[in-house]
Order: sequence, then structure tokens, then C-alpha cells
Amino acid sequence: MADVLSRPPGVVGREREWRLLADFVRDPAPALRLGVVSGRRRHGKSYLLRALTEAVGGLYVTVVREEGRLAALQRFSDAIAAHAGLRPGVLRLTNWYQVLNNALDVVARRAVTPLLVIDELPHLLQHSPEVPGVLQQIYDERQRGSTGNGGRVILCGSAMGVMHQLLSGAAPLRGRAVVDLRLAPFDYRASRTFWEIEDPCTALRVHAVLGGAPGYRSIASRPAPGGDGFSRWITGTVLDPGRTVHSRIETGSLLREDPRIVQHTLYYDILTAIAQGASTPTKIGSALARQRNAVSHPLDVLESTGYVRREQDVLRARHPVITLTDPVIRFNQLITLPQADTIEQGFAEQAWRASAPTFSSKILGPHFEELARIWALRYAHAVLPDGLPGPVGTTEVPDPAARTKHEVDVLALALGERPQAPRARIALLGEAKATLARRGTGDLERLEHIRELLGAQGYGTSGTVLVLFSLHGFYPDVVRLAARRRDLLLVDLPALYGVGPVLGLGG
Repeated sequence: MADVLSRPPGVVGREREWRLLADFVRDPAPALRLGVVSGRRRHGKSYLLRALTEAVGGLYVTVVREEGRLAALQRFSDAIAAHAGLRPGVLRLTNWYQVLNNALDVVARRAVTPLLVIDELPHLLQHSPEVPGVLQQIYDERQRGSTGNGGRVILCGSAMGVMHQLLSGAAPLRGRAVVDLRLAPFDYRASRTFWEIEDPCTALRVHAVLGGAPGYRSIASRPAPGGDGFSRWITGTVLDPGRTVHSRIETGSLLREDPRIVQHTLYYDILTAIAQGASTPTKIGSALARQRNAVSHPLDVLESTGYVRREQDVLRARHPVITLTDPVIRFNQLITLPQADTIEQGFAEQAWRASAPTFSSKILGPHFEELARIWALRYAHAVLPDGLPGPVGTTEVPDPAARTKHEVDVLALALGERPQAPRARIALLGEAKATLARRGTGDLERLEHIRELLGAQGYGTSGTVLVLFSLHGFYPDVVRLAARRRDLLLVDLPALYGVGPVLGLGG
């Protein structure tokens, strides 16, 4: 069994996810087991589950969006018949109880491990909302052993809100699933490997535009070159209205994934307001000339789908900051939409040149800061004296003497500390800048001052390491300081991507 479920060579990364799913399907328990896999469009859910199904000889069925109830029943019946070695049309199952029971019985007889995967379940629920209830009935029956074999069922879908509701509240399947896997995009290092990009600067730019969704590589249809070639790549992909990866087309497709998003103009306007810096419901409502209450529900929907995030200050209880989480949507709202007419007329190169300052300040800069926080969370433990840090985020530090506040790009608490806890120990304090200038002693002095302020406010800073993140390196004087000091790290772009050394800590 272990050999059958070894990760296929075509599945890049996803070691943890594959191990979880492999353990699920080879669970020796004879009773039926349910799993739920959700994730945004282009994240590779279908690819991963197809590979798993093929590895065990299971049955994989994808729901068609435009298909009606009767057509879906017949197509599922034909898929079951084909899996059993019968001709299409032999089975004519008339309800979902028959379909699902027959599917489980067939895979139990023919598969190494009895696995049934239903992909894009939310489309099925639009015309057959009874399916979760039917699954509950079958699940309960097969727990008692009153009918058929056990088997394994995986339900998959891209409409995040719909998938999350399957296991929440009073939903029929609540408490019955043993796996609830939310497939995330590749992180920035895995994305660079997947795209086979040598140059970290190019990898950063591609990730700032398309993020870590692996599905974009195949439809981009061309590699992302470094240097000046990046501009040609941009204008030939996300700024080309004739391509499916064009950001306007892709943003529309992403929003249509969730059936709750019906007022597309309102959602577009909210996303644009957030992309331009509106960070609270009040500010977003003001940007749209609407009351705060008018945007509350759409914001909740966008958050449940994973398109926006509410970021809490890691040190203090403040109103959370609302940000966009999808790079494609961010690029569309800030770059493509404002230049839509120019792009549609065939002048994508001119539109891109005109948008370069916006890309640098509102996309590349914030994205670099986000990657610095991810580095602190996932990779800093390899160089920090105390190893793995705790929660990572941002904060504002008041400076009463100067009558100002200092924004902190990266702050990591010590392992075991809780966010917003008074007198918490701080493991890491960092500043991330994606400007053309190198970072020097002035940046270090700012961090030292902030550390002193935090210490005076009761936080534990005796073991706090200062980290400077730079897109274009460091001045020699700060490099010499890092070689002597035990509380300073320098992380340039190669170090961020793990292809260059992290300098500092006296070594």
C-alpha cells in the first residue's frame, strides 16, 4: 500500500498535503470516511486529487457548472458504469442516494483503496442541494454496517464559502469529516522552483503579479524572463486581452466562483478601494460613497472566499487592517482597470510604462514586506538564536516624545507568546524596503529606537533580533556591524529566497 500511495513525480511539492490524503485513503477502518478539500481556483486541487485517485484506482467525477439535475445524474451514472467496465447508458440511476451508493459499491469492488472524489461540488448543490443530506444518510448507514462497504469520499470545490459551510453550524456533514484540507497556493520559494526561475528578482515580480497559484504557469504559455524581458512578459500575459490569464478575465472568473457574489460592480468597487489603501469598512464605504453597513456583508463574503484578509496588530487591540490577498486581483484593480481602454486598443506596452510607479509603490513594495513576514514565520528559525518564533505580523509603536507613531513592517513574538498580550517577549523586529536604495545604518538606528520604545513600554526586548530586509543590498558599514553584533541580521533578496547567505549575528 505504501508503494501505491507514494507521491507521483508529476506532483510538485505538496508533501504534507499528499501525506495527509494518503493517510486518509489507507485508513484501515472498515466504516465510511469523509474528507473535504477546498482551495482557490488554480491552486492545483484537481491535479492533486486526480493523481491520488489514479494511484489507488478510485473514481473521480467532476461536476459541470451549466449541467442540470437530470444530466448530472446520468453523467454520474455513466461514470460509475465505465468504472465497472460497462457500456455508457446501461445504468439509469434516478436519485443521488442510488448514485452515491452505487459509486461506493463499485469502487469498493474494483479499486485498491475504495475512493470516490466529487470535484466542484458547489456546482452540484445549485440544482441538487439535498446531496449533503444524502451523504449524511449514507454515512450513518455505513457506520452501522447495515449496507455496503465503507469506502472513502472526498468532496472538493473552489467556492470557499460554500465548502466551509459543509462542516459548519447545523450542516448535515458537520462532525462527520475526518479531513478538512484547505489547499493554499505555493509559497514564494516553492513558486520560484515551480516556475523554474533562476533570478530571485524576476521570481519576486512574477509572484507579486500571479502569486503562488500553480495553475497560472500552463496558461501563461511562456517563461518569465529576467531584466527588461519582464516587461515583455507582462504585456504578453496579464495585460493581453486575448489571453485567458488576462487579469480582467481572471478576476471575473474568480468572483464568479462563489454563487453569493451577484452584484459584481459593488464587489469590484470594494476591491478597488482596498487596493488603493482603504483599510477599514468605514474608509471603504467612504470611498464608495456608501454607508459602512452597506459594505459589511460583501466584505464578509470576500473574506470567507479568501480574497481579502483582516490583519490584526500583533501587539495592540486595534481595528484590523483590511488588505487584498490575491495578487491577480490587486494587479487588475491597480494596473489593468485604470488603463483598460489603452490596453483594449492594443497599447499594452504604453499602459505598462505609465503604470510602473504604481506597480513599484503599491504592488512590489507591499508584496516584498509580506514576503519578509513569511520569511520570519517559515524560515527565520534556521538563523535565530532561539529558533522558531511565535506569531508574526505588523504593529504601530507610539513615540510620545516625538508625538508620532512608528510603523513596523515585521514583528515576531517569542514562541509561546500570544498576540496582544501585555509584556510579551519580542523575538524579531524588522524593516523591509523594496526601494532602489541600499539599506544602511540609518535604518538600523530606527529599529534600535523602536526596540527601546517597546522595552520602555514593558515588552521583553532583551533577546530581540533586529532584521533589515533589502531588495538591493546593504551599505558596507552596516555589513561590518552585522559581522560583529549578535542582535542584527541582514536579509537581501537571494537570502530571502534561500539562495544566498543571511548575514549577521556576528558571523
